[in-house]
Parts: sequence; structure tokens; C-alpha cells
Amino acid sequence: MTPRPAVFLDRDGVLTESVVVDGVPRPAHSDGTLLPLRPGVEEACARLRRAGLLLICVSNQPDVARGTADIESVNATNRELRAALNLDAVLVCPHDDRDGCECRKPLPGMLLAAADSLDVDLARSVMVGDRWRDIEAGRRAGVTTIFIDNRYDERQPNRPDITGPGLLDVVPQILQVALRITMRDATLDRPAAETLSPSDLAVEIFADGADRASILQLAANPLIKGFTTNPTLMRAVGVTDYEGFAHEVLTAVPGMPVSFEVFADDFDEMERQARRIAEWGDNVYVKIPVTDTKGRPTDRVVSTLSEEGVQLNVTALFTVEQVRWVVDALAGGPRAFISVFAGRIADSGRDPIPIMVDSLEVMAAHPNLKLIWASPREILNIVQADQIGCHVITVTHDLLKKLSSIGKDLDEFSLDTVRMFHRDAASAGFTL
Repeated sequence: MTPRPAVFLDRDGVLTESVVVDGVPRPAHSDGTLLPLRPGVEEACARLRRAGLLLICVSNQPDVARGTADIESVNATNRELRAALNLDAVLVCPHDDRDGCECRKPLPGMLLAAADSLDVDLARSVMVGDRWRDIEAGRRAGVTTIFIDNRYDERQPNRPDITGPGLLDVVPQILQVALRITMRDATLDRPAAETLSPSDLAVEIFADGADRASILQLAANPLIKGFTTNPTLMRAVGVTDYEGFAHEVLTAVPGMPVSFEVFADDFDEMERQARRIAEWGDNVYVKIPVTDTKGRPTDRVVSTLSEEGVQLNVTALFTVEQVRWVVDALAGGPRAFISVFAGRIADSGRDPIPIMVDSLEVMAAHPNLKLIWASPREILNIVQADQIGCHVITVTHDLLKKLSSIGKDLDEFSLDTVRMFHRDAASAGFTL
């Protein structure tokens, strides 16, 4: 069984409302019923579970040792909490500091015990707490620490890795921590990069280009599952007859999904062009930009065409907020693609993986929709898209030439590079 990342969660002040007296939190009274949940906690836990993370509550309950609470009531309350949030486990330390146990936070005993019994990958896990004890326990367990700042008038934690106002607010950071390390270690239920071959990929590769000869050649490649193009690519190779070119492509790739883009900026004209393009074939997807050139969302166009049964590829998305409204416009309609330009997001200096992961979560309840990782910059992006479960990645014809490098032995790669330099120097006739 492959170890999985976990989110260790303090109870009072993170999952449930804390009891604060004179600015200092006190243990909540556990009477066997569910304690009031903090805002956004249910949604946060649902999103983390959909991402495949374990959810483990680890809670100090010293009132048991102090005689002001009984363990049966505490356990009953925690059973209600576990059921309400679909937690994988709830661990409790019933001791006080003077008991000298190893489970009471700031010691990491509860986290280490859960890691052992549930096969947790600590290197990809986080501890979310609202007190210094939580953060210190997480640090000692070797996990990333996230501090929920409830503004208590007490000792503050020593340099937590991440700080936020509530659990829902830090979900993107939690996913980023888990998935970024996954990209480095390549352990997210996929073959490691050194043993991966192109045929192992679950992500579908769509060739992105407008060169007729390359399209004909790639159509015979079993790794290519579809094609996309756009006016910029078509102009670059000298296409002047849009519809004529489209019919040539569709003749070459019958049955494979192919996306053609409207080029109007007026919403009514977008709809007219989209209907005409859709008539070219059952395998045609019409690309609609997410906004017009003035930045106005094309939601009316998208929803109208989707309701009419037009298969769409909504393109040029950069944010999760855009994905949300596009999903709303496409929900309940025919099959459609949503193209998020991960490569261009990376060009801005931002890590696109959290945005892509969040986009997948937003789309998860809509099986008619597939996410496209658009504009990749390197072969690594194909592996990353595959590892996070992205449905499709569009790859330019030039980049596809490097596809065979996936999984290549690095010593062999090094030798090939040395030989290339030597060969080119000899061919150039250089002398010193």
C-alpha cells in the first residue's frame, strides 16, 4: 500500500468553535453531542478528501485528567465529529502536563502513532492547529505546520510554515504542499519518472498545431488522442482558408476530438460562428474564449450554446474563479473541455499546480467536463498533469518530438549529450 499524505487537525479552534475566556482558549465541554463546527470546515474537509488526503484529528483533552470531563463523553463527541466530517481517525490525549505522557502536544506521539497505523507519508503531510503546542508537535513529527490565527492572548507559535484565518482558507496551501513534494518524488499512485514510459500515461495527449503534414503523421500515433488549433497557429503556417483547412484536418482524423476556435469578438457573431463550426462534424469542439477583448465574460455565449447541444472548448482560462463560472455555464450540457493555460501561468512566476488541482475539484461533480492543461513548456508538465489526474494536455508538435525522453536513463542521456556536442563540433570543423 502506497503511503498517503495526511492532514492532522486540532479539534477545538480548528474544526469546532473554541471556548475563549479572557482571551485564552479553554477545552470545550464534551457532552456526547456534536460541537458547533467552525465556518467552512465541512467544505474544507470535503475538498481535502476529494484530493485523496487522510483527515486525522489529534486533540489534547486535559480536562479528563483534571476530573472535569469523562473520557466516555469526550469519545462520544468525537464520534459525532468523525461522522459529520468523514474523518479517518480521531486521536485524543486525556493527560495533563504533569502526567509526562508522549501523546500530549507539543510532543508528537499522536501524530506518529497515526502515521504508523494508517500508513501516512509524513513528508507530504501537514499539521493544522491554533496553538503553539499544535505547531510544535507538527514540527517534531516532521510535517509542514499551518497555524490558524484566532488572535488568542497567549504564547504564539514559533515560525509556523503557513498562517491563515481558517481551515477553508488554507486548503490551497495544503494541496500545494502535498502535490509539490509529490512532483519531486513522483509517488502519487503513478509510476516514478525513472520507470515511466509514454504508454503509462493516463492523461490524454492532444496535439496542438496547424501544420497539415504533422497532423497527418500524428494521427497515426496511438499516443495522440485528439487535436487542437487556433487562429494564431494557423496564421503562423500560412493558412488562409479556415473552413477548407478544417475539413482537411477532419478528413485526416475522423472520429478524434478536434477543436476549432471562433475568431469574432462580438457575442452574437461568436454564437453564429460557433453554430457553423459545430456543423462540420460530430467530433468537433468549438473553442470559445473566456472573455472578449474588453474582458467581458462570455458566460451568456457559453451557456446558450451548451443548452443547444454544441460541444465546447472554453479556452484561455487562468484562474479558478473563471473555472467556477464556466462550470456553471456548462453544467448539465454536452461533453465539453475547459482549457486552463498552465504554461502561461508559470510564465508569470506562479506555480500552476494548485490552480489545476483546484480546477479539478471544481469540475469533479460534472462528468461531462474535462480539464485541459494548456500551453505546456516542457515534458515535465506532461508528467505533472498525469500525476494530478488532469484529463487532457495539449502539446505542440515540436514538444511532442521529445516525448520519447520520458523515463530515459539519465546516465544514457548524459552520454548522448556529450556525443552531440562532440559531433556538432566536428561537423563545424572547429580548430584551435
